[in-house]
Amino acid sequence: LSSLKKFDEIKKANQAAAKKLVEDQLSSSSEDDDEDAEVKQGKILDKTFTIYTSQTDGDATELERTRQYMNEAFQSGAMTCLICIASVKRNQAVWSCCGCFCIFHLVCIQKWAKDSLFLVSSPLTDDDFGKKDYPWPCPKCRFEYKRSETPSRYYCYCGKVENPTVDPWLVPHSCGQICEREFKPSCGHKCLLLCHPGPCPPCPKMVTTSCHCKKAKPVPRRCSAKEWSCRLPCGRTLLCGQHACENPCHAGDCQPCPRVSKQRCICGRQTAERLCASPQWQCDQVCGKCLPCGNHTCEQVCHAGPCGDCPRSGKRSCPCGKTKFTLPCTEDVPTCGDSCDKVLECGIHKCSQRCHRGPCEICRQEVEKQCRCGKHTKRMPCHKPYLCETKCTKIRDCQKHQCRRKCCSGNCPPCDQACGRTLGCRNHKCPSGCHRGSCNPCPETVDVKCNCGKTVIKVPCGRERTIKPPKCKQLCSRPPTCHHSTQEKHYCHFGRCPPCRQPCQKTLMCGHLCPVSCHDEALVKQTGIHQSAGPWEQPSEPAFIQTALPCPPCKVPIPVECLGQHEVSLLPCHSAHPYSCKRFCGRLLDCQNHTCMKECHHVTKLNSSADGKKAGPECSQCEEECTKPRPAGCPHRCVLPCHPGDCPLCLQMLKIKCHCKLSLLYIECL
Repeated sequence: LSSLKKFDEIKKANQAAAKKLVEDQLSSSSEDDDEDAEVKQGKILDKTFTIYTSQTDGDATELERTRQYMNEAFQSGAMTCLICIASVKRNQAVWSCCGCFCIFHLVCIQKWAKDSLFLVSSPLTDDDFGKKDYPWPCPKCRFEYKRSETPSRYYCYCGKVENPTVDPWLVPHSCGQICEREFKPSCGHKCLLLCHPGPCPPCPKMVTTSCHCKKAKPVPRRCSAKEWSCRLPCGRTLLCGQHACENPCHAGDCQPCPRVSKQRCICGRQTAERLCASPQWQCDQVCGKCLPCGNHTCEQVCHAGPCGDCPRSGKRSCPCGKTKFTLPCTEDVPTCGDSCDKVLECGIHKCSQRCHRGPCEICRQEVEKQCRCGKHTKRMPCHKPYLCETKCTKIRDCQKHQCRRKCCSGNCPPCDQACGRTLGCRNHKCPSGCHRGSCNPCPETVDVKCNCGKTVIKVPCGRERTIKPPKCKQLCSRPPTCHHSTQEKHYCHFGRCPPCRQPCQKTLMCGHLCPVSCHDEALVKQTGIHQSAGPWEQPSEPAFIQTALPCPPCKVPIPVECLGQHEVSLLPCHSAHPYSCKRFCGRLLDCQNHTCMKECHHVTKLNSSADGKKAGPECSQCEEECTKPRPAGCPHRCVLPCHPGDCPLCLQMLKIKCHCKLSLLYIECL
């Protein structure tokens, strides 16, 4: 049972590893270094734009902004969640803001919304909680969403399909259906692209519409640019009622009349040249007309209509307001002699002086005053404020710092310190005031460039450390590091250039050109540099150094004849010299009967006309006996060693008998 349990655990671990490997391969952050990926991406974009371009006769100029969003969806590391500063992969649930179209992980935006709502509602009392639907903002554009709009499920861009399947032949997180979202501003038509990230392009439909002034005949135009001007004079009557608008056909209300005319002020005393659009104006002269009382004049500045009654006529009150008098307008109202009794600035005590003109004095009564925080009391003049030196120890709304304000009333002000926490990008600090909860994402963007700097992509701040540089289609412009004048064409890159694979073409000592690949910067393994202290020390990886290797021996085939001139063979140029073919020499010796039995060797020609088959001084000497046939009846061998030509006559003395055997003779064998 324990073995089976262990086997099941290992099986589950392997299945999880295999699943993770498949997900990583399907992720948008995986690298597609081959050109097939770019071709595939182009086909997907063309398929997405097909219905739209069919309405515009192939014109795709209005699709550049949407194309940029879609390229970012395909590009490695371009789609980044600003909350967790991590790549957004194909198989992850996402949410897109309808204001800035920025894409976030679904779990990240749910946590963001929950934290934002908690921070807004936490200062509320139990009675107020839940009565108001507080919004939460987008982390990037601060577009506000209601509590009920908090995302809870994963939908495609157009919102039709929940949990769209991962399809390598569709835009990541797209359902592949027609978008059909309403255009903004609304025109009654719907988007014709396939489900896509980013804003919808302008409406491509054709409509018949008139110009702004309605004078020209209606013409067919694109719905997104249906408002147009015929450039004829507008002709509408302006607000002045005297002149007509002379501007070309335009949208909205006409501008104020730009003409100048002579106009009188409101009182009619002065005349000035003013814009026709502002006929009502005041001069700076006091009216000065005699009032009905006959004793005073009007003190109003340039006004219309009658001046009115004298302000000093009728019943008037004394300064304290307790007694009223009916006096001529030429006489001032006297004081009544009663106490003033007006409430002083302290709001508690009344003025104890007699009725008087002008403002009342400050309150000088001594009272028992309590400080603002309520911890201390002191007897002092009523008009003086009492603030103690006790510092408030309450925590401010940031829940981090104490108030530390002297004699605080308990209504502590918001924290005035800067947050200063390091943002998720780890490059900048939070510029906001001290606050609770997570800091807003870093709003900065960073340019990630290729090595030559001509290809640039913008990524959220903090992603520049993990994102791979963009692929540059410019050729590498570095000078060659080998002996060649130019290097092989390859694209812009970081690090060292790839090894030169051009033929070496250096002239060898034999005069031929070196045909092998360039070897000026060959990697050579270094061995024997580090001596291990003992068998317990782990062997280190061999070190490689870059060095120039000499040209290899020339291998151009050269026809070479063997020493004995028996054959001609093709030998490498570096070893092209006479050789022994290992055969017998075979040249005819001086005896004219035998051949040289030495191994193929060099033969010196004594003269230029010598026969190539004749033995030379280096050949062996014949030491055989003469084996030529003897004349008939001669039983003796030739006395000479092996020789050319006929053998000499045999001079050997023989003893022979006559026929009857009675006599003996000594004669030569011949």
